Amino acid sequence: MRKWFRPGHLLIHLTLLAGVSIMVIPYLWMVTLSLKPQELTYSPPYLFPNTFEWQNYAQAWQAASFSRYYWNSGLVTLGVTAGQIVLCSLAAYAFARLRFPGKEALFLLFLGTMMVPFHAILIPSYLIIQRLGWVDTYTAMILPRMFSAFGIFLMRQYYEGISTELDDAAMIDGCSRLGIWWRILLPLTGPGLATLGIFAFMFAWNEFLWPLVVINDPDMRTIQLGLAMFQGRYGTQWTLLMAGTVTATIPTILIFLFGQRWFIASIATTGLKG
Repeated sequence: MRKWFRPGHLLIHLTLLAGVSIMVIPYLWMVTLSLKPQELTYSPPYLFPNTFEWQNYAQAWQAASFSRYYWNSGLVTLGVTAGQIVLCSLAAYAFARLRFPGKEALFLLFLGTMMVPFHAILIPSYLIIQRLGWVDTYTAMILPRMFSAFGIFLMRQYYEGISTELDDAAMIDGCSRLGIWWRILLPLTGPGLATLGIFAFMFAWNEFLWPLVVINDPDMRTIQLGLAMFQGRYGTQWTLLMAGTVTATIPTILIFLFGQRWFIASIATTGLKG
C-alpha cells in the first residue's frame, strides 16, 4: 500500500484535482444559475442549486426559434466535421506518402497559416463570400471551414507512423493510391480520425464570429447566435441565458464522451501530450 501514498503521487493527484476544479466550477455555476428564479440571480448559492426552476429551460426554448437554431447548428457542424475528416486526411496522405517538388515547403506554409489570427483575414473572407453570393447560406458557414491546417498536421503524423511497406504491398496487388488511402490507411487511423472529428465538431458547434458576420437572416442563425438574444441593451436574462447555454453544451459533451477512448489513444500514440 505504500506505493500508492508516495508524496510524488499525492502531489500529482492534488494538481489534477485543482485543474479539474478550475474546469468544473464554472459549469456548476452555470447549471446552478439556470435553475434559479429570476429574482435570485445574484444571490447565493453559486455552485450547488437549492431551487429547481425547470421552467427556465422551457422558457428559454420558447423565447426564440431554438428548434431552427439547433437544426442550423447541427447541419453546419455535420458538414464541417465531415469535410475536415475527408479533406484533411486526403491532404495529409499526400504530404505523408507522395513525393513531389516543394512538398516540405508547402507543408510548412500550411502550418504557418495556424499563426495568422482569424481576425486578420475576416474582412477578405467576407468579401469573397459576398462576391460569390453566398451570404445568408449554409455554404458560407460550411465551405470555408472544411479545411484545417491542424487537421492536416494531425493526420500526417498518423500516416507517417504507418509502415510504407503496406503501401508497396497494396500497389503490387494492383491497388491505386486512392484505394490505399481508403482501404488501408483510414482503417488504421481510427483514433486520429476520431480526434479530428471531435475537434472539428467542437469548433463548428461553438463558433460565433464567422456566422455572425455572414448571416443576417434570423432563420439562418446558429444556436450560438440565438443565445445572444438573451442579452439586451438594458439587461441580460441570465437564468434563461444559462439554461440555453446548458442545453447547447450537451452535444459537445456527448460527442466527447462517445469518442474519448479514441481521443486518449490518439494523444498517447502521436506524442501530443508533450
